[in-house]
Amino acid sequence: MLALVLLGLTLLLRQGGEAVVVRINGTEVARYGLAETGEYPLNGGTNVLHIEGGAAWLTEADCPDKLCVKAGKIQYTGQTITCLPNRLTVTVVGRDGGVDLVS
Repeated sequence: MLALVLLGLTLLLRQGGEAVVVRINGTEVARYGLAETGEYPLNGGTNVLHIEGGAAWLTEADCPDKLCVKAGKIQYTGQTITCLPNRLTVTVVGRDGGVDLVS
């Protein structure tokens, strides 16, 4: 019962993000607003980030398992897509640029 209550609170309190931060090897290399629409080659073209309708997702990757592409869309503060072979992370951040602790 407690798990259901916590899940419900988490779903109710999550916040839509304002931007995505792209990091390669832990260093921020780009920041894109979720209000934008576009495709952005990342990491020398090894990955392609697509942003549309307030969500972001990776459409292409040259890694063997393509788990980052299969991760799907992210739009809520704190959500992250990670491509381990390419050492790339894409994280949704809020207005203050940080990650929401609730998520």
